[in-house]
Order: sequence, then structure tokens, then C-alpha cells
Amino acid sequence: MDVVRQLLFFAGAYLAYSLVRGLVHGDATEAFNHARDLIQIERTLHVFVEPSVQAWAMGSRAIMDVSSWLYVNAQTSITIAALVYLYLRHNRSFYFVRNMFAIAMLIALVGYAVFPTAPPRFLPEWGFIDSVSDFTGMHVSHVSPTMSALFNPYAAVPSMHVAFALMIGWPLAALARTRPARVLWRLYPLLIAFVIVATANHFILDALLGALTAAVSAYGARRLGQMRPAAWRFSPAPAGAG
Repeated sequence: MDVVRQLLFFAGAYLAYSLVRGLVHGDATEAFNHARDLIQIERTLHVFVEPSVQAWAMGSRAIMDVSSWLYVNAQTSITIAALVYLYLRHNRSFYFVRNMFAIAMLIALVGYAVFPTAPPRFLPEWGFIDSVSDFTGMHVSHVSPTMSALFNPYAAVPSMHVAFALMIGWPLAALARTRPARVLWRLYPLLIAFVIVATANHFILDALLGALTAAVSAYGARRLGQMRPAAWRFSPAPAGAG
């Protein structure tokens, strides 16, 4: 049954991705040096606005709570719900999105291994605060040994929150039948980009590299579609399927 195959594929792929990501910790000194390098690049380009963005967001408890909730759920509840919707309502397009996710996770693992980077929340000297840990009550030091095997504190480049948001947002926008739905799904990646900066989990450059990861993955998935167009191409759902 196809639905079982897809569930096993995603579960296996994401588990493998999480395990390898957890194993690829990188050197802490190198990770912090890379974070400072990103800050220097952004300052040179006059785009180092992350402290100001978080300071502004911290002015509203509601904004920070919503941002922290979205950060925790964007890659789980929202993404899974979107994939289930695609599978059930736009099945012909699901396989293209599935392949994008598989390619993106492979690219991300290379990034984590080659360029381990500490997230902004590890740099309080720049004014950053770990708002997600404060929101959930879960701190790195309190993570269980089992969870720590799946956790890499230096997996900031690229931002997979942004990559995932683009890989579900833009296809769903293309498939949406109403203008409000199209606008909302196109804005979703921008919202997630704001969330990752406001919660001090990523730099702007991380977000841009996440967007690049999504773009490369879309190209790769399209190439797969050319090899097996009947199963993997991205095309609108048939009339009456939405």
C-alpha cells in the first residue's frame, strides 16, 4: 500500500537525518568561530539586524510566545500536516515535494559536517536570549541522553526551518484555489524567517542558505521528475481534486 511505503520512507529518512545530524557535532571552538565569522560578514554587509529584531520582538510577550511555538512546531506539526494534505488532496504533486525533502536533508547534513555553526542564542554577549528554551522550559543541559543522540547544537547552517517552509509553502501556494490561501502560503516562509531570527536560533545568512538549499532541492527533484515523470513530476492536481 502506497501510504505505508511513504510513511516508512519519511520515517526512515528523517530518523537517519536526525541520527546523523546528532552524530555530526563538530568542534565547539570551530562552531563559535564560524558564528562570529557570520556576524562579521553581516556587519560588513550592514545586515546584522538580528539583535534589533529580537529586542523588538521581546517587547511583546504574545509575539515571542507565538514565535517560540512556531519554531518548535514548524518542522513537526505544520510540516507533517502539510505533507499529509498534499498526499491526500494533491497526490500527483506529493512525490515531487517528498523528493525535495530527501535531497534537502542530504544537503543539510553536508552543511552541518563542513560548517558547524553555533546559533545566535549561544552568544549572549551580543544581546541574544534563548527564548525557545525559556518558553518550553527545556534547556540543552536538561536534554535526556536519548534525545541528545538526535540533537546537534551546532546545526545552524543551513536553516532547515526556512528550507522546509519554502518546500511546503510554495507548492501549496501554487496548488491553492483561493487568493487568500495563495498569499498566506507564500508568506509562510517569510514568517518562519522572522521566527528563527526573533528566537535567536539562526542568523539571516543561515536563512538565505536555507532558501538556497530549498532551491537546489527543487532543481534536483525536477530532474528526478524528468527521469520518472509519471510518478515524480510537479503538476497541478486534477480538476475536482482540491
